[in-house]
Amino acid sequence: MDLKHAARRIVALSAAFGAALVVAPSAAADDQVVTVVSEADRAAALAHWTPERMRQWVGDEDLPPAEKIGRVWEGPVPPGVGRLFFTAEPGVDGSCTATVVPSSSKDVAFTAGHCVNGGLDRFDRPIKIVNVVFVPGYDHGAAPHGVFPARSFAWSSTYSGPMSGSDDDAVIALDPVGGHHVADVAGTQDISFGELPSTVDTIMFGYPVSRVAGGEALFSCVRPATREANSVTTTWNTDCDLAGGSSGGPWLRNFDPASGKGTIFSVTSRGTMTEDGVTTDLSGAAFTEPVRKLYERAGEL
Repeated sequence: MDLKHAARRIVALSAAFGAALVVAPSAAADDQVVTVVSEADRAAALAHWTPERMRQWVGDEDLPPAEKIGRVWEGPVPPGVGRLFFTAEPGVDGSCTATVVPSSSKDVAFTAGHCVNGGLDRFDRPIKIVNVVFVPGYDHGAAPHGVFPARSFAWSSTYSGPMSGSDDDAVIALDPVGGHHVADVAGTQDISFGELPSTVDTIMFGYPVSRVAGGEALFSCVRPATREANSVTTTWNTDCDLAGGSSGGPWLRNFDPASGKGTIFSVTSRGTMTEDGVTTDLSGAAFTEPVRKLYERAGEL
């Protein structure tokens, strides 16, 4: 495997599970770190992510094996769920999963922090995340609601980067497309920050970049999520086996198959993988007060 291909695969898969790859932010507040994307860079992101580029991993034999627990979602993509694309400079493409959530601007998507926080390379240089676009309802190259460029994104100042599993959450403010806000055209999923029981019946969604679909189709896992706490962090855990690319995907409770809606209580943050690239379990950070404040202010981005 050539080095360029290997690097692309590392970002597309490992980075999507919080690998040790922190982006240089353009602004910082006491309680959050905000990156503002210029109008020119938003236009460049739209030009970069052609339909052909979005499908670049299809048929890649070096991708992880097909999921055994996760299944292709057979129905319409649930409201607000979509695929998040980005480039980690110097030019390595990757993808995650994100979900539109209610906000005053109607422009906000929620995802994992490490999907927009690139961390540091092996020489301790910041990895800048650029070309960030969100495609709600993505399905085998189709963008039924349009391609929405990010005008800004933010994470809580309590999130220390991809090496950390605490507060691994981010909000993304998206430009309207054709005068339409993403929440109006794609719908939303509710989100909650209240205390939950230690086990929650959960459906998880994501776009795993594995051999079965190369990120082209939405997958789901229906598993109980259990809460585990230690002296450092509190996480939700399952034995779901969605591959990298599913990071940032919503963990929903009280899901209604008829409406396709539920309530987000976590998002995919980290996964354990075997030497063969098979995912054996996934975890998501439990929402904290700093993350709640991050979400509540997202409509101002």
